[in-house]
Amino acid sequence: MKIFETVYDKTLQWSKHRFAPFWLSFVSFIEAIFFPVPPDVMLIPMSMAEPKKALRFAVYTTLASVLGGMIGYAVGYFAFDWVSGYIQNWGLQTKFDQAQLWFETWGVVVVFLAGFSPIPFKVFTICAGVMNMAFLPFVLSAAVSRFTRFFFVARLSAWGGEKYADKIRHYIEMLGWGTVALAVIGYAVYSFTH
Repeated sequence: MKIFETVYDKTLQWSKHRFAPFWLSFVSFIEAIFFPVPPDVMLIPMSMAEPKKALRFAVYTTLASVLGGMIGYAVGYFAFDWVSGYIQNWGLQTKFDQAQLWFETWGVVVVFLAGFSPIPFKVFTICAGVMNMAFLPFVLSAAVSRFTRFFFVARLSAWGGEKYADKIRHYIEMLGWGTVALAVIGYAVYSFTH
């Protein structure tokens, strides 16, 4: 069953679409508020397909992510009671509690580190609003960290270009099923220990 190869080929095909920059920006924007898929999923193939535009794609992704982060901040600041049920339903309560603890300990530095964290960015944007963090330092930290991350992702992807897209395609089934297996094992271990 070549599920991941088909998805990979489709993603590369979409990355060359004329509206791909719009969709990249849109995904980046909503990921900072509620969407579970990081924009890297689009940024990587787009930068591989068009290496000369990689920096532009990183800028689009950053601007949209920071704007989405501002909305996430507003949600945390003005409407956390409404959102708190969703945080629990999405299984993010533990991560949210951890983010709050980090905010209390390190303040604005957490937003900078959040740009690189495996914890979804939306957790930090909403938490920053809940914690009533100073807005301008929040925006500046988010902008610097998100641009740094997206620049490196786009640059490395562009460096590999189409030649690495073919190499990745060769191993994509093994990588995809290996990731699924790790996720299942991780979930089983987590369920067993909690």
